Amino acid sequence: MFLSNIVIILSRVSGSGNVGAVCRAMKNMGLSRLRLVSPEQMDEKTILARAIHGADVWENASFFDTLSMAAADCSLLVGTTRRRGRKRKSVTMEARVLASWLAEKGVFNPETGNAGQVAIVFGNERTGLDDSELDQCNIASHIPVSPVFPSLNLSHAVQIYAYELFLASLGAQEAQVKGEWTPMERVKVDELCNSITSTLASLGFYKNPGREVQTRFLRDLISRAGLGEREGQYLADIFAKAARLGVKNSMP
Repeated sequence: MFLSNIVIILSRVSGSGNVGAVCRAMKNMGLSRLRLVSPEQMDEKTILARAIHGADVWENASFFDTLSMAAADCSLLVGTTRRRGRKRKSVTMEARVLASWLAEKGVFNPETGNAGQVAIVFGNERTGLDDSELDQCNIASHIPVSPVFPSLNLSHAVQIYAYELFLASLGAQEAQVKGEWTPMERVKVDELCNSITSTLASLGFYKNPGREVQTRFLRDLISRAGLGEREGQYLADIFAKAARLGVKNSMP
């Protein structure tokens, strides 16, 4: 996994608790590079209490007077905002789309990519990024939210971006974890249906034509249900056991 090219910048942050929660969110998702621009007075005790095991993110954080100084070594600045306006970015990229786009550019693979460092910039908790800060960014990005209450907590916003970046850096296959639900592939569904109808046939279930129709019915039903492989095997075992019991009970 390569997330070393991602820098999280907090501009004019005011809440120590939020900073600690940001450190924890970053640590959870493998991000480590935090930069703060003109933060208000920070209470380190509160930060460390909220950071939990992400204390090292705070301890290794860098501080700057301006956003331009904080992002001087970055090739791309992404400004997070939900607001639009004449002096603001006219187009925006949703967080998941952004992460996928960065993956395509090779940002998560410094060995083969040539995208440079990318800064994800977050503004003040109350006002977000101002016009001049967003103007320095190359891309605007947003998180889709309900219009009833569209303002996200800073640490929550960072967590969402960190999560999407983490998944994009892993790729679809590596992102799967042990025990994660995955629907059966078509070939497995066909094998399961054949197993079930073969079991039924052994019991004399198809004395009249109908196996082909029932096979299609089971295939469509199982596919729509989205059974996992273990669930499919369990279903096949139930029919197999029923068949064995049927044979046993029919014996004199």
